[in-house]
Amino acid sequence: MEHVCGHKPFWEANLTLYTELPDLPECFQLSVLSWIPCIYLWLVSPLYLFYLKRNNKGYIMMSILNRVKTVIGFVLWIVCWTDLFASFHEMKEKDIPPIYFITPLIVGMTMLLATFIIQFERLRGVQSSGVLFIFWTLSVLCAIVPFRSKIMHASKGEIEDKLRFTTFYVYFGLTLVELILSCFNEKPPLFSSMVTDPNPCPESAAGFLSRMTFWWFTSMAIKGYKSPLETKDLWSLNKQDSSEMVVPKLLREWEVEKSKTQSIEQDVNGQAVYSKAGPETNHVEVSPEEVEVLLSSQKDSHQPSFLRALLKAFGPYFLIGSGFKLLQDLITFINPQLLRMLIEFTKQTGAPSWWGFSLAFMMFGCALLQTLILHQHFQYCFVTGMRLRTAIIGAIYRKSLVITNEAKRSCTVGEVVNLMSVDAQRFMDLTTFLNMLWSAPLQIILALLFLWQTLGPSVLAGVAVMILLIPFNAVIAMKTRAYQVEQMQYKDARIKLMNEILNGMKVLKLYAWEVSFKEKVLQIRQKELNVLRKTAYLSALSTMAWTSAPFLVALTTFAVYVSVDKSNVLDAEKAFVSLSLFNILRFPLNMLPQVISSLVQASVSLKRIQEFLSHNELDPDNVDKKPAPSDYAVTVVNGKFSWAKKDPPALHNINVMVPQGSLLAVVGHVGCGKSSLVSALLGEMEKLEGHISIRGSVAYVPQQAWIQNATLRDNILFGRPYVEQKYRCVLEACALTPDLEVLPGGDLTEIGEKGINLSGGQRQRVSLARALYSEADVYLLDDPLSAVDAHVAKHIFDNVIGPEGALRGKTRLLVTHGISFLPQVDNIVVLVEGMVSEMGSYQDLLKQNGAFAEFLRNYSLEDIVEDDEVTEVLIDEEESFPDDALSNHTDMVDNEPAVNEARRQFMRQISIMSNDVENPKTKSIRKRRCSERRHGETPQEKKEPKVEKLIQAEAAETGRVKFKVYWEYTKAVGPLLSFFICFLYASQSAAAIGANIWLSQWTNDSRDAVTAQEKVHMRVGVYAALGIAQGALILANCLLCRAYSMLKAAHTTHLNMLHAVLRAPQAFFEATPSGRVLNRFSKDVDTIDSHIPDNIDIWMRTFWYTVNVLLVCSALTPMFLIVIVPLMMFYWWVQRFYVATSRQLKRLESVSRSPIYSHFSETITGTSVIRAYGRNSAFVLLSDMKVDENQKSYYPGIVSNRWLGVRIEFIGNCIVLFAAVFAVLGKESLSPGLVGLSVSYALQVTMSLNWMVRMTSDLESNIVAVERVKEYSETPSEAPWEVEDKKPPTDWPSQGNVEFVDYSVRYREGLDLVLRNISLKVKGGEKIGIVGRTGAGKSSMTLCLFRLLEAAAGEIAIDEVKIKEIGLHDLRSKLTIIPQEPVLFSGTLRMNLDPFEKYSDDDVWNALRLSHLHKFVSSQPAKLTLECSEGGENLSVGQRQLVCLARALLRKTRILILDEATAAIDLETDDLIQSTIRTQFEDCTVFTIAHRLNTIMDYTRILVLDKGQIAEFDTPVNLIAQKGIFYSMAKDAGLA
Repeated sequence: MEHVCGHKPFWEANLTLYTELPDLPECFQLSVLSWIPCIYLWLVSPLYLFYLKRNNKGYIMMSILNRVKTVIGFVLWIVCWTDLFASFHEMKEKDIPPIYFITPLIVGMTMLLATFIIQFERLRGVQSSGVLFIFWTLSVLCAIVPFRSKIMHASKGEIEDKLRFTTFYVYFGLTLVELILSCFNEKPPLFSSMVTDPNPCPESAAGFLSRMTFWWFTSMAIKGYKSPLETKDLWSLNKQDSSEMVVPKLLREWEVEKSKTQSIEQDVNGQAVYSKAGPETNHVEVSPEEVEVLLSSQKDSHQPSFLRALLKAFGPYFLIGSGFKLLQDLITFINPQLLRMLIEFTKQTGAPSWWGFSLAFMMFGCALLQTLILHQHFQYCFVTGMRLRTAIIGAIYRKSLVITNEAKRSCTVGEVVNLMSVDAQRFMDLTTFLNMLWSAPLQIILALLFLWQTLGPSVLAGVAVMILLIPFNAVIAMKTRAYQVEQMQYKDARIKLMNEILNGMKVLKLYAWEVSFKEKVLQIRQKELNVLRKTAYLSALSTMAWTSAPFLVALTTFAVYVSVDKSNVLDAEKAFVSLSLFNILRFPLNMLPQVISSLVQASVSLKRIQEFLSHNELDPDNVDKKPAPSDYAVTVVNGKFSWAKKDPPALHNINVMVPQGSLLAVVGHVGCGKSSLVSALLGEMEKLEGHISIRGSVAYVPQQAWIQNATLRDNILFGRPYVEQKYRCVLEACALTPDLEVLPGGDLTEIGEKGINLSGGQRQRVSLARALYSEADVYLLDDPLSAVDAHVAKHIFDNVIGPEGALRGKTRLLVTHGISFLPQVDNIVVLVEGMVSEMGSYQDLLKQNGAFAEFLRNYSLEDIVEDDEVTEVLIDEEESFPDDALSNHTDMVDNEPAVNEARRQFMRQISIMSNDVENPKTKSIRKRRCSERRHGETPQEKKEPKVEKLIQAEAAETGRVKFKVYWEYTKAVGPLLSFFICFLYASQSAAAIGANIWLSQWTNDSRDAVTAQEKVHMRVGVYAALGIAQGALILANCLLCRAYSMLKAAHTTHLNMLHAVLRAPQAFFEATPSGRVLNRFSKDVDTIDSHIPDNIDIWMRTFWYTVNVLLVCSALTPMFLIVIVPLMMFYWWVQRFYVATSRQLKRLESVSRSPIYSHFSETITGTSVIRAYGRNSAFVLLSDMKVDENQKSYYPGIVSNRWLGVRIEFIGNCIVLFAAVFAVLGKESLSPGLVGLSVSYALQVTMSLNWMVRMTSDLESNIVAVERVKEYSETPSEAPWEVEDKKPPTDWPSQGNVEFVDYSVRYREGLDLVLRNISLKVKGGEKIGIVGRTGAGKSSMTLCLFRLLEAAAGEIAIDEVKIKEIGLHDLRSKLTIIPQEPVLFSGTLRMNLDPFEKYSDDDVWNALRLSHLHKFVSSQPAKLTLECSEGGENLSVGQRQLVCLARALLRKTRILILDEATAAIDLETDDLIQSTIRTQFEDCTVFTIAHRLNTIMDYTRILVLDKGQIAEFDTPVNLIAQKGIFYSMAKDAGLA
């Protein structure tokens, strides 16, 4: 080197190090310092240019900024080469060292390269360049030394070379200007999305510095701080993160994988075929079965690999993040080395003080670099995770639209939704940790190497302790997981029970059974809390292990180190450097088990997703849709179809030709394949042989209407443009106009999931209207008339389907049971067991007297009406599912056609047996109940409950959480206890400080080897004692905190809420969707159980840790206090901004998440409709939009964490800097041990500062749960259950007289009266029938007797006791009702009859005998302990009704109210009930709400209600003679 410099020295230690005014030799300045930036740029530029060539973002116009940068670049080149030519010029006069040629040449060339890059970037649309920014920074930094040194020389008057002196300062000035200019951004490229997007993400336009520090996010943080963020404030997603870019990328790779697999399979098949072909040559015959086996074994090994597709699609981007991680790992280990140097420096006397300062600033620089790099790595990982989730959801959604029925059967809707939510989420979580797989071992190896250097072999003792702790933690983790599973089971059981309680709330109130069910819930809750307590014990142990680990490791290492060899003395640098290395070790050791477990989970998820994506798809060529001139719109030739390849064919020998424009009816018995035929025409079945063709577009009306969660209008338009006049005609034809008047928002009413706020008939008509509006060529109508009333069916047939209807001239294929319509159709196909038995016109088929004629005889006209009603009731039953989030999963099962078909078949058999014509006018009160329940709600509630729920509940939670909420929680824990817990945390941290101060004292012994040796045992002993005290305090604290006080809080909050909800009046349950209440019982209670304690624990620990650091630093160097104040102000300020923004972003994210899954489960149930109308791509777009909406709030959420991290860590880095600087300043007064103590403490503080903010934010998000639970604990309750001083006598009511005096009632405040001024007297033992049209107030009468509705005026007296004065349970337990909907709860049959176990087994059997259930129950192996499933699904409807009768017989009170059931019960059951009531309740007062007048014709009196008033009240004979309302009803029923 010196040769190049012309024999000037390259390095002089005396000049550089050992002096108060350090300087570098000129040769070093000219060579190394000048070359560093050049080497950097030449190494990076090939890669960078290649990257720019690949990624073109568009073209940026020349701007002034750009011109200036380019000009300065050229000037710099000229300046450098001026030097070069000067050197050539001087060569003639004297000998010039080569360095004066080499350096200007290299630097000049580099400046040209930089100028070229500036222009190339402009052409490629780069707005701010990181590569050049780093280059200019390096240039300026390297030029600072010559800058100072030249001035130092000049001040001594030693300027020999005026020219180079001048050019250098020009060079320095210009590079500084370039550096400043490169901080500014160019304008966005032409035609980029930045220009067109209304709310673009500032990231794409952000400069390099802004990206590294996430400065571009600040605008959102400020906005979120000023006012709670809303969806409109969110930035658009970056193009490269959106579904339209990400999903196709993955799908392309997946297709490649699949085609590879197929080609391999084809090769294998080829070989197999070959071996089959030549048995003569091969004497060993291969049977076809064997080939199959061979093939299948090979097939398994070649499932296309989804992992490979993922890696190809997202690997490269992720690798950049891994690169950052590697850098960060290496930099981590620089700080302990610097700490060692710092401690050494404090020991030396007379070392120049600038050493110390430069070490302090180097530490700061390192920490800063580490911060920036770490957060870049996180950013890359999280974005990869986000893209993975988008891509996986997109792929699953697209797949679910095209999988075959066979595949659909193998996985329930709930499972597929889980693939989307849980499994995609797992991948997302894994990507953040994935790099730890290689980074953790690397960090561990490096740390051990450095430790070995410091302490030698005694490190192994410490490592042994760490390794021993791993299985300990692993065992605890496994146990914890097992407990978690157990807790989940109890939680599910509790939620299921709560769900039933909420759905059957009315029945509980009527029977006064709340107490018994409350006990059941609390029993489960107690088990759940016990498991939580066990978990708390474990977590206390693991927390202790985790916090004491670094200490134990240090203790064993140091103890071993000092006792192994007499000459080993523990001095400050050894002790504190080792401590900081142990702290580095702690993180990877803790992370590894976590990463491995989440890897295992993700691999399971991967397999599940791969399996789902490998399912077979429907063959689009099943149905020939090519337009060809033909007289037949639909032709099926020799069709043979099955539902799955393995199944036996459901249809065979199908030959059907439907002429263009004709109406074909398909009839046949239940299960003969009518719906299958329609499915086959849609291409939904496996075509085994034959040919189908359909000419033109198709519209399809399924048997079970599929309704989207959208407005009624959107459901009908289904993506077609809105044409007012056409739309009105469609509504008119489908008889929907009257329904619109009832709906609160007309046709813009939002319809809930699965059409929950429409009746069955309305849903079917909407489905029909959708088909009619679509103006297709071929209409496939699968039994659209079954769900509607007879007269509506006639209207629809006449106006839509029939020869005169709106569809005349179109080709229609109608599956029907309505025999009355058959004479009007063109052709009829009769299906028997999957074959066409006859085909022809109505007249032809009657003449043939075959299967069709028999079919007609079976279904005589009267049953058809009955049948319609059966289906209605069925549909209504399906409606009474909870309008909640859970129903998403639970009742999907019930939507499977098989189950329903079976139910419906059963119903039909019953109705055929009962053979009773019921007048449509007095029809289904149940139906009215439903509509009453639905229309009684406020219009707001009416909307789809799920979305509404979120919006309403959120209203309480914007802005900061009030102190009051924290106080509520403290009260639940107990204020004194809370204080004591805080004190324990403080003392624990005091013990920790004590141990470390003791360690620093110990290290100070090292100055005198002899005393050090004598004191060893004492030092080790006290150090151990302090550490063990710290561990014990932690353990005590955790147990007190987690296992006692916080569980107590969880217990009391849940208890209060449960009590309040059970005491709430009936109106509360009508106005609140059960989903919302369930949400409080599941999510919020769970938060209080497990999340809040965690948050508080970590928060307290980090808080005290931070306080420790500041205390130690301030105590050692009081000057530190000056710095603390501004740093803490900054910290507080950043934290407030972050918490406000991040909390709201989390909320927005969770609000926008549920629509993805609800839309998805909705799509899955309606795939056949979506495919039939050809709307696949529209739905895919819709799903993508919903995912993007969700990611729009998720992305700023990730960035907010990075933004915070960089800022908080900056504060931490400043603390490190000041701790080090003050240690250097106070070098004289401080011992090396204390310096080590304060700096190593400061190095740890960033982590705890970061955690503290996160925990504050989490705690604020979670503590809201307390507020929400409290809100429901304060619901206004109904009247007291028991009023002590007004208790009625035990035998009350002895006569059973009932008297209404001027009685009026309304459902809720602000609604009209339902009953007006009713006065009547009923003597004990009378039988009263109550009749009236729908909505006359019949049911309200019964509700008033039970005080489910409180009187608006007037009163009711039973046996001279005014019922409003006594307790509700006293009243309700003395009345008996047989409700119209038989509600059963899951549990034993015995529990359903007698939940309080008041009666003996004999009583129960007797009741069963009288209610005709004896035979059924005694035939069951379980007898009385027969398990009823949820809602009593495993009993038939008739049996459920009889169970309700048995309940009434058990209670046997003087007053019985019978709310008579609708057509769901066959006449036989009905007669049984009636006869039992006549015999068993002879001397009781009976009120019957009648639907079938024949049941009440022999009653004492009949009360006719009309519009809430008494119209007629007399004996049946008199009423018929009066020829009033009752007469006309009786006439309709054929009884008068």
